[in-house]
Amino acid sequence: MSNIKFFLAAASLILVDLFSKGYVEDFFQQGDVVNILPFLSITLAFNSGIAFSLLDFNNFFTDYVLLFIGLIITVFLVRLFKQEDNITSKVGLILIISGALGNIIDRAMDGVVTDFLLFFVGNTPFFIFNLADAYISCGAVLYFGIELSNYISKKAQNE
Repeated sequence: MSNIKFFLAAASLILVDLFSKGYVEDFFQQGDVVNILPFLSITLAFNSGIAFSLLDFNNFFTDYVLLFIGLIITVFLVRLFKQEDNITSKVGLILIISGALGNIIDRAMDGVVTDFLLFFVGNTPFFIFNLADAYISCGAVLYFGIELSNYISKKAQNE
């Protein structure tokens, strides 16, 4: 698979993420809860911090410092992607890059990231996220799983 196909896939993932955020913002208000699975609901929230609302101080400095840091990390990941030969690792990196860019674009528009998928067990909420966060999480598991597998294989060969 050529790099162009990967980047077209990334663009598609980013568009789906941004569309989903826009849809929820247009049709839901903060406080609305729509259960879609026994452990997942749609609940609109705005996050000015990072994952799990860490650094959620909702001020200009943290909003745009986080945006800048996100851009630097994304540039690093794109460079890593270009050097990668393993197709599964490339898929993992594209998922991470797509998620990062989806959240960066969202944050650049108004200083916050739109979250709307609330994971809960019983009456206990655990975390709220969006599709970009899911891309990043799945991509990280895939990429680091392959890297760990490769490391273990190389270590076994050297013994």
